[in-house]
Amino acid sequence: MNVLVLMSDQHNPKVMGSAGHPFVRTPNLDALAGEGTRFSAAYTNSPICVPARAAWATGRYVHETGCWDNATAYEGEPPGWGHALQAAGVPVDSIGKLHYRNADAATGFDHQLNPMHLAGGIGQVWGSVRDPLPRRPGAKLLVSWSGAGETDYTRYDRRTTDLTCEWLAERGQRDGEPWVLYVGLVAPHHPFIAPEQFFSLYDPSSLPRAKLHPLDGYERHPWVAAYGDMLEGLDVDNTDEERQRCTAAYYGLVSYLDDNIGRILDALDGAGLRDDTLIVYTTDHGDTVGSRGLWGKTVLYEESAGIPLIVAGPDVPAGQVSATPVTLVDGHPTILEAAGAPSLPGEPPRPGGSWVALANEPEDEDRVAFCEYHAMGATSGAYLVRRGRYKLHHYVGFEPELFDLQADPEETRDLAGDPAFAGVLAEYEQLLRDIVDPEDVDRRAKLHQAALVERHGGREKASQLGTVAETPVPGGDKEF
Repeated sequence: MNVLVLMSDQHNPKVMGSAGHPFVRTPNLDALAGEGTRFSAAYTNSPICVPARAAWATGRYVHETGCWDNATAYEGEPPGWGHALQAAGVPVDSIGKLHYRNADAATGFDHQLNPMHLAGGIGQVWGSVRDPLPRRPGAKLLVSWSGAGETDYTRYDRRTTDLTCEWLAERGQRDGEPWVLYVGLVAPHHPFIAPEQFFSLYDPSSLPRAKLHPLDGYERHPWVAAYGDMLEGLDVDNTDEERQRCTAAYYGLVSYLDDNIGRILDALDGAGLRDDTLIVYTTDHGDTVGSRGLWGKTVLYEESAGIPLIVAGPDVPAGQVSATPVTLVDGHPTILEAAGAPSLPGEPPRPGGSWVALANEPEDEDRVAFCEYHAMGATSGAYLVRRGRYKLHHYVGFEPELFDLQADPEETRDLAGDPAFAGVLAEYEQLLRDIVDPEDVDRRAKLHQAALVERHGGREKASQLGTVAETPVPGGDKEF
């Protein structure tokens, strides 16, 4: 069958009507969830753009790809699902954001339309500086620069959606040739500025302060505190009015994303391709949206490391919610299975499994989801393991966190120090070590990043090199 992948950027899995949000408007995503299966325990493999997208492209974990941070981008090795599709003769195109090294790298697409990649091919070199962490002043602007309006990103998504609708209309005029199309939308990634039509859906003054805020007495885990301290002024120097406005803008961007997805699905219907197409909606990682006094991604809590995932189409149960843990690396076998393409010969096994197959099986409480983080603001490697009701956060050199997501879905009570859960903690630590040696991978990542920093002139120069926050759109301002 055909495969249409719709990937957004930085979509908190809780901010969607079908995921239980009480008022954020996502009618198109909710309808898609009603037509297919929504996975309620879905995770990124790294809560930052470039490493997550490399894992998505290849079906391999970050410690396997070596794409550690936003300066070590995917360039086509190891090969991914795009290469396997090309080898099998299945047409495979992309429209929109990919965030690989550049458009010249052979990353597995026949054509890239309107692609977004690393600025200058180098990305955020300053994020590779980790020992000690650099200070990044001015982080308060992430929250204060928010509201209603247009940005390069909202215009880029509108253009990407237009191109996708045109591509589908043209494809609908052909007979019988199956295809795979990846569409990369940027919303709701910051800057948190939403088109007026969507910002106006939400009254900032009605929004409460986010959960577990330090102003309310919450104490961050020391690893998380070190990350927060690096971003000088983030949330600490913002007003309640700015926080409320920023939250409303984030919600507005989610609704703007939903509207673009609705346009694309209407075009799929108009081309007569809906019945023969597997549709996947997901994102690269989530966004904290002010919880714990944080904004953006990079931490292991559900808002950041969790992702929305909806799969709909032929052979997918409709109106189902599955609690089987899944991650982005499962996309590789999903796409190849749907397109009828084999993996490349001689490749070692991958950790993923097909989302379509998982949707048709009973919920698997023993399946493990794995995520890792070695990028901007990480004083040491951080790892996530989810199985069943429990979730472990392992921080190299720090005490772990353990949460019971069945009893405490908002992760308000850390059970790692409770003697009653010592056995669970030991079991999940072993699950982690069955996948990876956390200390060894932490050393490998830091050695690679130290060498990259030296190639760029040393710590002082590297700390100032790369885009400040957002990757510019094609032809856009490099300082955007």
